[in-house]
Amino acid sequence: MDISRILDQTKFFEGISQSSKESLSKFCMPYERPKQTVLFREGEPGEAMYLLVRGRISLHKLSPDGRETVIKVMKPGEVFAEVILFEQRHYPVTALALTDILVFRLSRRDLLGLLRQEDFRNDFIAMLLRKQRYLADRIQQLTSQDVEQRLRAFLTEQYGQLGEIHAEINKKQLASAIDATPETLSRLLQDLKRRKCLVWKQGIITVAPSFWKEN
Repeated sequence: MDISRILDQTKFFEGISQSSKESLSKFCMPYERPKQTVLFREGEPGEAMYLLVRGRISLHKLSPDGRETVIKVMKPGEVFAEVILFEQRHYPVTALALTDILVFRLSRRDLLGLLRQEDFRNDFIAMLLRKQRYLADRIQQLTSQDVEQRLRAFLTEQYGQLGEIHAEINKKQLASAIDATPETLSRLLQDLKRRKCLVWKQGIITVAPSFWKEN
């Protein structure tokens, strides 16, 4: 497995020096798991951060009344759980494999060792700042767009503007990911079907070109 090539293609590591990538690649441990595997649970001690190489992973939190809220659906090339390096020692979310997955596991101990190197530390902080900007944009999206716009943005981010999408998540998880109730999403899907814009059937989403063009 060409770990260096995978790191080169990972957006999170854009701008990082080649020497930092080479240092990082030495500690990337491939980790394959089947669908429905829980990589870690909310509240558990944070032992590692991860890079998703293949498959999809849901990051979700449980509310005090037991409701599951999807924070993000991870796609290949995305890094998650880096928060345990600086902000807190416990995982703030649960990571669930929606499909069979391959991840690179980077232990907290190894990463803290790398962060003692000034060049790597500077590169890594720059990466975290870029991710913070993404999260700020995400919050802006959730507060300024209606449900249909959030659905369009989610599908575009996760799959691109395709005519047929094979969804790994169910409708309840999607509703949570776009900050909508299942009932609201159901009504939207019925309306989109009536307008001949989008049809979701047995995990396959068929999308008309008009859906991507609407604002």
